[in-house]
Amino acid sequence: MKRWVFLFAIATLALVLSACGSSSETDSSSTQNETESTTGETNSENSENEESGSDESEEMSEELQVTLKNADGNEVATAILKEDDNGVEIDLNGTDLPEGTHGFHIHETGSCEAPDFKSAGGHFNPTNASHGTETEDGPHAGDLPNIEVSSDGMVQTTVNADMVTLKPEQDNSLLKEEGTALVIHAGADDKKSQPSGDAGERIACGVIGE
Repeated sequence: MKRWVFLFAIATLALVLSACGSSSETDSSSTQNETESTTGETNSENSENEESGSDESEEMSEELQVTLKNADGNEVATAILKEDDNGVEIDLNGTDLPEGTHGFHIHETGSCEAPDFKSAGGHFNPTNASHGTETEDGPHAGDLPNIEVSSDGMVQTTVNADMVTLKPEQDNSLLKEEGTALVIHAGADDKKSQPSGDAGERIACGVIGE
């Protein structure tokens, strides 16, 4: 009788140990699945954040504000540059400018050293074209329409630069390593004289992307 009781106790213990082992394996498998799930969610979130950061960077490069100052260092105009399907749209708002018609160009270097702003270099011209819309092999990529300043010294206009982009590392990008600048001239651009339309002195300048 004692022998049967002993054998029964051993069998019961074996069943208990087997059940514990199965439970441990289940718990371990569950923990591993939870860990993999959490890791997957974290990787997914990181990927989404990276994509979001990339999108934000691209959006930033597709809209810029440029402040133009005169020879005395006073702010006289603000330009908002926006990338669109036709190149770059430039919304210009100016005050305290001389009345009349003025040449308005994108120049090839991102530097505006007063008082003459010659540090901005010539017109932005990556294709080595001639100046002006009225020349056979023109215009420069940086040639823009003249602007009209009213008797109160104000100008509000929108022009389109259809040969340039705000996207870095692309052809004709205004965000090249040397930079570019917006310049307002004292006189009108005649759209044909070389190399800059006989527009006179540079009276205001602003670095693009500064």
